[in-house]
Amino acid sequence: MRKMKYPAREAWPGLVQRPVKDLAELEPEIRQTFQLVQEQGDQALLQLAEKFDGVKLNSLLASAEEIAAAEAEVSLELKEAILQAYSNIQLFHAQQEETLRPVETMPGVRCWRRSVAIEKVGLYIPGGTAPLFSTLLMLGVPARIAGCREVVLCTPPSKTGSVHPAILYTASLLGINKIVKAGGAQAVAAMAFGTESVPAVSKIFGPGNQYVTVAKQLVSKAGVAIDLPAGPSEVLVMADDAAHPAFVAADLLSQAEHGADSQVVLLTTSEALLDKVSEELQKQLAALPREAFASQALTNSMAIVLQNDQEMLAFSNLYAPEHLILAVENYETLADGVVNAGSVFLGNFTPESAGDYASGTNHTLPTNGYARAYSGVSLDSFVKKITFQHISPEGIKSIGKTVEVMAEAEGLQAHKNAVSIRLKEVENV
Repeated sequence: MRKMKYPAREAWPGLVQRPVKDLAELEPEIRQTFQLVQEQGDQALLQLAEKFDGVKLNSLLASAEEIAAAEAEVSLELKEAILQAYSNIQLFHAQQEETLRPVETMPGVRCWRRSVAIEKVGLYIPGGTAPLFSTLLMLGVPARIAGCREVVLCTPPSKTGSVHPAILYTASLLGINKIVKAGGAQAVAAMAFGTESVPAVSKIFGPGNQYVTVAKQLVSKAGVAIDLPAGPSEVLVMADDAAHPAFVAADLLSQAEHGADSQVVLLTTSEALLDKVSEELQKQLAALPREAFASQALTNSMAIVLQNDQEMLAFSNLYAPEHLILAVENYETLADGVVNAGSVFLGNFTPESAGDYASGTNHTLPTNGYARAYSGVSLDSFVKKITFQHISPEGIKSIGKTVEVMAEAEGLQAHKNAVSIRLKEVENV
């Protein structure tokens, strides 16, 4: 990691900039993929599976037999872990349901808001070396609570044409039975535009490689909603002398192993702690199966010594991390000052990986500084908030004059007339 001590505040904006990767050169190829899927539907998905995944599929959809057989292939220990995570995520997200609260803004004028599920949603779940069944839980649970009528799951097939059993088992647990063996930009295209086997959806969720990222950006321009602007995973750890160096190193590496483009940041008020964390990083890094990914990510990351807690907080809020760990003595006080972060982890015994898997909070979070304006995925991500109002004869008399005056001031006579005609009717009764 690059190490810096007490950088001047005017240098901070440059330090919080993420490495920019221009993905525009991928757009022409992805647009060709979109066109192919739109013109040839299922046949295009089968062709592209053979081209990119190296498999000749007999069917695009996972069969009921495949889904049922997956349960036997998942160990009892993993099933129990998935069920516990499911329970925690369900409990946390169920508490996000809103109670209907009609408000009478004036006598006879009642307004309220109701949450209505997005009817059709698509979930993209990467397979390959890291089959993210945990992400399926994070997306499938709130979709189910929201009441989405149709949930489509796309995930790339293996070389044998199968889907990872943990993904199939988790999908079954969530009641998702439309599982499409498709990955990459072609999967995004199928969910956005529809094919014979894949219904078009209104919103697409889930992480993926650079092709998936650009594909989601492109379909969002075509009117299909997406969950979040995507970017490489990241964590920022604030640590003082109360932190455990081994814990801090483990937290940094847990993000670094996601990929070479992941970014990890350590802020500390203690030069001694920085030295100890550096030692731990080397020790733990050598034992990781994904050492190459983590090592490259660390090369692109930084450790900064700052004067005090308030400087660390100010830098963190400027950086707006996806994950923020407060491994400091007064974490409760500092937490009150956090205004830009995707998800916050408090104290020495709250690893970010707990949130990634099973504590209950959602791990689909804004990256690349988007936490300044975006929230992570929640129950709200799967619903629309529709407002309603009802005005009685008494109500039109209460509010009528206000609307007439405002409409006339804006020069919108028809708006005014829509109220005036009703006022005359009420007055003649």
